[in-house]
Formats: sequence, C-alpha cells, structure tokens
Amino acid sequence: MTRSEAPPAGYRGETVGLDELLAARERRAALQAALIGRHKVPLVSLTIVMPGPVKDNDWARRALCEASLSFDTLCKRKKWPVMSHQLRSLRSGPEALYAVDADAAALKASTIELEDRHPIGRLWDFDVIDAGGSSLSRTALGLGHRRCLVCDRSARECGRARRHPLALLLSAIGNMMDEQHAAASG
Repeated sequence: MTRSEAPPAGYRGETVGLDELLAARERRAALQAALIGRHKVPLVSLTIVMPGPVKDNDWARRALCEASLSFDTLCKRKKWPVMSHQLRSLRSGPEALYAVDADAAALKASTIELEDRHPIGRLWDFDVIDAGGSSLSRTALGLGHRRCLVCDRSARECGRARRHPLALLLSAIGNMMDEQHAAASG
C-alpha cells in the first residue's frame, strides 16, 4: 500500500510502533503467568492476526468477537469450566485470555480446529499454555505451520520474506471479512 492509497475502511486506526508491540507482548506474558499461577489450569490466549502498523481496528475487533463467541460455544459444548475470562482492547490489538480447566492438548487441538474451519479463523491466533507455563504448538501436535493469508505457503515463510505487499494482505482480509459477514447475514 503506498502513501497515496487510503487504507480499507475496516483497517483504519492508529498506527503502533514495534516498541509498543513488544511492550504489549511482555505485559501479556506477565498476565498469562499470573493467571496460570492463580488458577493452576491451562491458559488460552487469543490475539488477532493483523499485518501492518494498525492492530486495533474494526476488522480486528470483529474477528476477536467472533473468535470469543466460537470459543465460548466450544467450552460449553465440551463442558470445560472457564475459571477466568478477560477481554482487553489495546492499541496493540484486541485480545482475550481464558483460564480453562481442561487438558491443554485437547484445548490446542480444538482451537486449531476452530482456526481451520471458521471462515475468518485464519485471523485468529489461539495460543495454549499448559499449567506448567509451556506453550503448545501446532507442530507439537504433528500439524504444519499456519498457511499464508494470500498463498498456500507457510505464513511464517511469507512473513519473513515479506513476499506479499500489505495492500494484498489487507485485500485478502477484507474479502474474508466480507464473505463471513455475508454468510452470517444470509
């Protein structure tokens, strides 16, 4: 996206610098550790994949709301007690934290299924941290890395190589959000 191009309406918001993003990540890690220490159960940390310098915008808030509803439904269906639930609206992006009395591997497998099956699930980043403070990864469960928003390669590979321009990534997100909205309305 060039300076002359206006960002899509759903993406508009305040830009956030790297220092602020790193500080938010450190604060989130400290809060995660405190919640695990308090509840002694696994923690699910939900953030939204939003490329570029604007992390808190209409798309991110809508994606977090949909992810939270889907996760709440999952917990009710599985009869997993939620010991604590926090939604946080930050300049670094909206996030949610859940302390859940359930098996960490089952939580991770179920959140991966949510990410993979929901129309905008690719925008959701559910991290699961066990009661001992260790993160569970997709690869630990024998699954591959998340796919790119634009192509079939690994998101990590495309992100590190900066393979796709921001405008193309935002266009893909906008299309996902539009399709999800149309499906929900229709």
